[in-house]
Amino acid sequence: MAQANGLDICVQHYALAQAPSPQKSPVLLIMGLGMQGIAWPIRLIDGLRAQGHEVATFDNRDIGLSSKLPSWGKPNIAWAAMKHAMGWPVKAAYTLQDMAQDTLGVLDALGWSRAHVIGVSMGGMIAQLLAAHHPQRLVSATLIMTSSGSRKLPQSNPKARMALLSRPPQGASLDQLETHSLNIIQVIGSPAYPQPQHEVRARIRRGLQRSYHPLGVGRQLVAIAASGSRTKLLETITLPIAVIHGEEDPLIPVAHGHDLAKRIPHAKVRFVPGMGHDLPPEVCDIVLEEALALFSGYGVTGRTR
Repeated sequence: MAQANGLDICVQHYALAQAPSPQKSPVLLIMGLGMQGIAWPIRLIDGLRAQGHEVATFDNRDIGLSSKLPSWGKPNIAWAAMKHAMGWPVKAAYTLQDMAQDTLGVLDALGWSRAHVIGVSMGGMIAQLLAAHHPQRLVSATLIMTSSGSRKLPQSNPKARMALLSRPPQGASLDQLETHSLNIIQVIGSPAYPQPQHEVRARIRRGLQRSYHPLGVGRQLVAIAASGSRTKLLETITLPIAVIHGEEDPLIPVAHGHDLAKRIPHAKVRFVPGMGHDLPPEVCDIVLEEALALFSGYGVTGRTR
């Protein structure tokens, strides 16, 4: 457990068997909405470590084993969604900027002066803030299936939005919670890369048994709405950036990836056919390929605009 920004943040550190090379910067992985650090596929973590990179993941505040404060209150998601749709300010218990400060605290706790960051979905939004406001702490940022927050971009498709906002029955059993999560994954997942249901269920159950905190998911969702657009901020980024987005993402449509590519100077881009809003093994291999290319300074393969 690390102290970061006045909170307890649960960190998982994947060290190397040998002393890390000074030429190989460590990699911090930032997970998305409501997801714990253990949700990062070990295939990706091991792939990074095999190339000589220390890796760390962590539970964002309000999720997993990290701090959850009663003072943060109960989020009113419907009211926040209406205000966001109208372009009105949204009040939240905390913002993505607060979560970016948590992430800096994780870097400090690990003793990492600089690191590559890889952020997925909400984690990619946090990575954008780090790249813009704290470039001295990052070597590069890889932004996966994420968004600038522009209100001009298309929303999630209705089925994906309804799945994300759906709630399990009151007093649901572990089996019911597992099935509820599975249904969401089946809606937003990659159509070209279906995963065996028993493997997905096992991952879901592992997460539920470790921690189940729906209030945190709601508060993080409101934090995203309250944090607004990063469109102008993205134009100031000078770090090496990779954008990876699925062409079949129903939750954050691929137009969001095109928008990031347009706004971030010199961003390297890969749009992946058949990829939705998840990280199946085939997508992990693509992320690994592109991230390592960015790390090495050779850019990203398969660049398109």
